[in-house]
Amino acid sequence: MILYRYILRNHIAPFLFSAFTLMCIFILQFMMKFADKLVGKGLDTWVIIKLIVLNLAWMVVLVIPMATLVSTLMAFGNMSQNNEITIIKSSGTSLYKMMTPVLIAGLIIGYLLFVFNNDVLPDANHQAKVLGQDISRKKPTLSLEPGIFSQEVPNYAILAREIDQKSGKLGTVTLYDYTNPTKINIVTARTGKIYFSKDQTKLIMDLQNGEIHESDAAGTNLYRKLVFESHRIAMNADQFSFQQSGPEGPRGERELSTSAMNAIVDSLLKSKLEFKNVLTTETKRYFYIDSASTSLNIKQSVVQDKELIYIRALEKIKTAKNVIVSNLKRIEYVQGEIDKYDVEIYKKYALPAACLVFVLIGAPLGTMTRKGGFGVAASISLFFFLIYWAFLIGGEKLAERNFFAPFWGMWSANIVICIAGIILTYKAVQETVTINFDFLKKLIPKQWRAEDDNESGKQ
Repeated sequence: MILYRYILRNHIAPFLFSAFTLMCIFILQFMMKFADKLVGKGLDTWVIIKLIVLNLAWMVVLVIPMATLVSTLMAFGNMSQNNEITIIKSSGTSLYKMMTPVLIAGLIIGYLLFVFNNDVLPDANHQAKVLGQDISRKKPTLSLEPGIFSQEVPNYAILAREIDQKSGKLGTVTLYDYTNPTKINIVTARTGKIYFSKDQTKLIMDLQNGEIHESDAAGTNLYRKLVFESHRIAMNADQFSFQQSGPEGPRGERELSTSAMNAIVDSLLKSKLEFKNVLTTETKRYFYIDSASTSLNIKQSVVQDKELIYIRALEKIKTAKNVIVSNLKRIEYVQGEIDKYDVEIYKKYALPAACLVFVLIGAPLGTMTRKGGFGVAASISLFFFLIYWAFLIGGEKLAERNFFAPFWGMWSANIVICIAGIILTYKAVQETVTINFDFLKKLIPKQWRAEDDNESGKQ
């Protein structure tokens, strides 16, 4: 137990460090991707923080398996570099036993990640999608330029000859009001001030020393002129305000738990069976001809006109074709929906299982490389994770297009990495393979290598 605690203790710091580093990388990538959608909209800081926190959920699902691989490589690589692996083996403990506590820890982490993936991630994805849609609907703050009409506010056209951007004061204001389509309203004022209400839902314009000219749009002789010293206009500014939608709404497959998706798959399977029964019935209806009807049709065909027979036959064939093709399209569509949900169901199990699979490949690689640095571990982890994601993403796309079953599309990556891990573990136990990075020196120019050799010789 002391040995197991020591091995696990060597994994804690690399795991936390790698998880923190990878999360920072993902957050930075997310901010760079969504920066243009957030800048210039006057969003509250809390809204931006909430958007980042909600998107942390899918980042955690990706980071935890990667951190598991990096920490396993660093821990076993550091122990091998310090000859601790050799000392432990000399005491009669094999690599299999040294991997046991890490495998158990990987199993626990995988289970917790599945719970998170099934219970937390769907709601976080849904709320992040709704919040993102709300942010995308919000327009930037109203911007007025001197001498140019602004039509950003619906049903209004605003012109100000002079604008003080700091105080919001306007000079020589002209405003066209189109809120009432039966009337033409033109408001002019010497000075004014424009600002948003506290809840950002109204755009308030306070005007001083002006006139209101009102006429009938139908072209009658109705005309009215009002002179005012102070006049206030409240315009609708919902498009400039951020209004968050409620939590309810339609959910995609990535916003549902496994139980909810299984219920949808069951209903889709029933629909598919109904469509198959309809297809079978319609096929028999149009193509099943018994011997009695055949003989009857032959006798009648002698009497009837041949062209009429051909026309009826063609109409029957076209009708049968349309019915069959329609039902086949329905079955294909339902099967595509089933595959789409099955892919997400298997993915919720496959990603947590990667924590266990990466331990199988990280431990033997760490002992073979004999390097415990973060750079080596991160490089090897990136290589294997790229392979893993290539299998996972490719399998997801191919499974959704019905090239092969969703199970193989989602689990092929784990199966391939697991087989490679078992082979590497066996090789590491037999001590038949040792990985070094001397071949990388060939990529360094000869002059630099000579300088390095001279410096090492001096030391």
